Amino acid sequence: MFKTYFKTAWRYLLNNKVTTLISVSGLAVGICCFLLLATYLLNELRYDRFHANADRIVRVGYHYQNANDAASNDMAITPTAVVPVFKKEFTEVEDGVRVYDYSGGSPATIKYGENVLSERNILLADDSFFKIFTFNFIAGRAQTALAEPNSVVLTASAAKKYFGNDEPMGKVLIVNKINMVVGGVIEDVPAYSQIKFDMMGNYQIAERSKNLRWDSANDFSYFLLKPGANADALGKKMSIYLSNLLKIDPKSDDKVWFTLEGLTSVHLYSKLSDGLEAAGNINYVYILGAVAVILLVLACINFLNLVTAKAAERAHEIGVRKVMGAVRKQLFIQFITEAGLITFFSLAIGLLLVGASFGSFSTFTAQKMGFETWHASWLVGFIAVLFVVVTFTAGTYPALYLSAFNPVSTLKGKGNNKQGSGLRKGLVVFQFTVSVFFVICTIVVGSQLHHIQSMDTGINRSQVLVLDIGGMPYTRIEPFKAALTGQSGVASVSASYDSPVNVSGGYSINEAEGKTGNFNLSVTAIPVEKDFARTVGIKIIQGRGFNLTDEKLVTVADEKQKTHGFIINETAAKALGWKPDIAVGKRISLNGRVGNIAGVAKDFNFVSLHEQIGPIVVFTDYSWFGKILIKTSAGNTANTLAEIQTEWKKFYPGKPFDYHFLDAEFDAMYKAESRTASILNMFTGVTIFISCLGLFGLAVFTTKQRFKEVSIRKVMGASVVSIVQLISSDFLKLVFFAVLIASPLAWIVMDNWLQNFAYRINVQWWVFVVAGFAAILIAFLTVGIQSIKAALLNPVKNLRNE
Repeated sequence: MFKTYFKTAWRYLLNNKVTTLISVSGLAVGICCFLLLATYLLNELRYDRFHANADRIVRVGYHYQNANDAASNDMAITPTAVVPVFKKEFTEVEDGVRVYDYSGGSPATIKYGENVLSERNILLADDSFFKIFTFNFIAGRAQTALAEPNSVVLTASAAKKYFGNDEPMGKVLIVNKINMVVGGVIEDVPAYSQIKFDMMGNYQIAERSKNLRWDSANDFSYFLLKPGANADALGKKMSIYLSNLLKIDPKSDDKVWFTLEGLTSVHLYSKLSDGLEAAGNINYVYILGAVAVILLVLACINFLNLVTAKAAERAHEIGVRKVMGAVRKQLFIQFITEAGLITFFSLAIGLLLVGASFGSFSTFTAQKMGFETWHASWLVGFIAVLFVVVTFTAGTYPALYLSAFNPVSTLKGKGNNKQGSGLRKGLVVFQFTVSVFFVICTIVVGSQLHHIQSMDTGINRSQVLVLDIGGMPYTRIEPFKAALTGQSGVASVSASYDSPVNVSGGYSINEAEGKTGNFNLSVTAIPVEKDFARTVGIKIIQGRGFNLTDEKLVTVADEKQKTHGFIINETAAKALGWKPDIAVGKRISLNGRVGNIAGVAKDFNFVSLHEQIGPIVVFTDYSWFGKILIKTSAGNTANTLAEIQTEWKKFYPGKPFDYHFLDAEFDAMYKAESRTASILNMFTGVTIFISCLGLFGLAVFTTKQRFKEVSIRKVMGASVVSIVQLISSDFLKLVFFAVLIASPLAWIVMDNWLQNFAYRINVQWWVFVVAGFAAILIAFLTVGIQSIKAALLNPVKNLRNE
């Protein structure tokens, strides 16, 4: 019996090639997009779940707010004492580990034999790291890999990079002049891990490991809790412990506390700053999940529309079948079989498209993706479920609708197709509502990203070359700076502790001239060389920038004689209660560093534009720098780079020349938004394609049904233009209605999305006009081809065939 259903369905599909081609094409593209997005979302949702004890691992969040602070400081970095002390103090803790970013955004110099390479992705951790977290060892053992202070564990890729095919175990790498012995090799860290590294060393090699402090937050602290332990309650206990230790009066406005975040919720839900990697956003998961489902639904709608549109053509067939004894159940199975065949071919083509698209889509999403992302059984099961869902979603209504035809009415030509017509119109409106919605969202997201990249942030990022030096005192930088300053392509040279577009240093102004003894203001601060403001284009609105005198005052040998120079921004001056002209010359203390305010700078963005500008202090301190900043002249950049590299090799012959441009670093801060914009651009095009495909199919059948009407109108003197207008207007009205529905929905969603930015655009009226006009134009071009074809038909030939 099934063989008969299959043969009949196969013959029908072959005899209706246009319908079959449109249905299969739309479904294949929809399934391809659905599977691509499902793979991406699978990566996002399984973040950090591969660890055996993931459900018991928590990350510590560190929060503080001084009495004079406008808001709390919420950070993922913690003091060095947190793990050692709390492991002993609280029985709920089974184990703990500190993780420290050894490279700190700057590359380390790695030597092995004659080879000298740079490595950015180096972390340090207590020897308990591999006992708490689950990474697959290729060589060595998790229990002993970091047992020795100079142990290091490499990923497979890093081992290949340094040792080729040689056995890495026991080999010695010189990392920033420290001998480190390979104690283990693991498989490459999965893309869906928040803790990513190529080298993991022992925390004991860091100078900070020698002192347990509560006032220096630079570690990432993780605890493995005992089964049944309550993370929220434990976090409160830790907060009370620290408040008592620091003798903070509960009645005061000074606050400090800890929170414990479940490891598996960190990536998508954490709001803490300064994480090991930029956090994801659960809202983007919801958005892309909705996009995936909508694309699949649109593809199913195409099939549903086309089948119901051909109902009139199949009415006679159905009537004959029923007269010959076919029952509704048999007809239903027949039509579901047709839907199943179309779904099968669509799935096969869709899977081929997915395989061909993984490379490009991986670039879009910045994640390595492929069929291997799925477990084989998951993928097979998922495809089987997808086959059943799509078959019955796309085929159930047409099967029920067609199998319900009255045989007597259909054989007499009295079949009523009004219900099907109304449904088809509703589905066309839905398809174009989605398309217009995506077009509007794409324009708004693109405009916001352009706004971010082009707005005046108070720093001139253009032509600023950043050399990552991994940490040097100024005595090693000064001669290099002097050599560069004389070059024609170099306008200015300076150095800083951190990147000027993403400053992360948390400090406090704990003394200020004229303030009471308990004054305390939390600020962001960055140590710099005297030419910093000039190099990055920070505008001084009152006072002056740093000069040679400031350099001499802070480079004296006697620590007690050191006097620091300070530049504060407008927001810091306001927080201190001073106008810019009053602030200049005031004496302050920044975490024990004493000096005078040399100038007040116009507010500039030193962190992501998701956040409002806060108070920042730029101060002279020549003990350690992580970045050299070179302002180059516009012109022959390649030649300037070559000259800088030549000088670099003279002064730092054993150190790789590692550089990037400041504007590229700034753009990279918004990779999540850029990624979402790229995905939206791609899938907006797909939604328009699928919608137009369905509209084209409907136009083919609608115009075919109106051939007699068109012929009569032509005989009566109707022009080609009027006939095109007549046929097209019905469809264009539906598209116009879709624009009216999509516009307010898109405005609500985009306005809500823009709330995530402290500096945002306003959604302009022209966005809706452009999107609506584009949709109507595309629909007209799609339908117009068939309308013109119908209008140019020979009316005599058509009427003779009636």
